[in-house]
Amino acid sequence: MKAVMLEVDERMLEERRRLGHDRWDEMWEGVLHMVPPAGGPHQAFGTRFVVVLVPLADRRGLVATYETGVFRTDNDYRVPDLVVALPERRSPRGIEGAAEMVVEILSPGDESYAKLDWYAELGVREMLIIDPRTKAVELYRGTPEGPVRVAPDANGVLWSDVLEAGFATVPGALRVTWDGGQA
Repeated sequence: MKAVMLEVDERMLEERRRLGHDRWDEMWEGVLHMVPPAGGPHQAFGTRFVVVLVPLADRRGLVATYETGVFRTDNDYRVPDLVVALPERRSPRGIEGAAEMVVEILSPGDESYAKLDWYAELGVREMLIIDPRTKAVELYRGTPEGPVRVAPDANGVLWSDVLEAGFATVPGALRVTWDGGQA
């Protein structure tokens, strides 16, 4: 269900903050998007994926975090499922400015694809979109003209320049490969 409230009662927002229900909320150029928490397949996949991503980011001198806000301004931010960023971009509230990579794990009715232009405009280098059920993966590169979908190589691998790793859907799984390893 989608809903539009032209005016939002500050008491409702305070109650959401007090109860922690605002954890996944996003602000799109001053418009509040109340995002529900992710469900079972999404969370299960994301938990396993972040375990693979963190060491890859560490090898590159980057930080990888789960459900961290990426901020352009106080009233314009998104909360991807995973963020890979330069350490100096971290702040107490999240990542300030462009991350190196964001990962959106699809949920029914979510706005993952609607965020791609914003990420590219902000300067995010790479965006991964993953379906946790099918393990289908899409890689986009941010350009001044907008996000550009990356074509897989002859072996079906999408290569990330940020992580120096490849992503490929194999029967029932997402395979991640890098120099010296795979998961």
